[in-house]
Amino acid sequence: MTGMSGAGKSTMTFKAATILREMGHNVEVIDGDEYRMGLCSDLGFSKQDRNTNIRRLSFVGKVLSRNDVICIMSAINPYDDVRKEVKENNTLAKTIFVKCDLNTLIERDPKGLYRRALLPENDPEHIPNFTGVSDPFEDPDDADLIIETGLESVDTSVDTLVKYILENIGEN
Repeated sequence: MTGMSGAGKSTMTFKAATILREMGHNVEVIDGDEYRMGLCSDLGFSKQDRNTNIRRLSFVGKVLSRNDVICIMSAINPYDDVRKEVKENNTLAKTIFVKCDLNTLIERDPKGLYRRALLPENDPEHIPNFTGVSDPFEDPDDADLIIETGLESVDTSVDTLVKYILENIGEN
């Protein structure tokens, strides 16, 4: 799952994982924030480091999926070229674009990150190179599914995600 900060990736992922587990499926959530603290703590936020982060997370997902674990990777993943690379390296990988307009993200701002990114550069709280504000976020040009969280409820978005996953593992 790809989308900007605050779009709802983690919220949807954890709710969908709970539903799928209750149905008897093995599920691993590969959350960008959680894995960045462990597996990827040596990486920064340059384009190269962001891409390395995604390559590591997708490798973990690929290994787990070989063992019949549904992996839902939730990460900002702002660059389309590395998203395409992930799909080339894992035929099971799908790109789900969690789309939400910038104004809604700024309104939501659950972590206060947009507020800090929009501060003057000389402000000590300013976040430089913030995805979607002062650093690029490339909308995927070939997403397998687009979920527009600014236009629908969390429950509707989660239902869409769960149905999509079930279809892709051969269940309806």
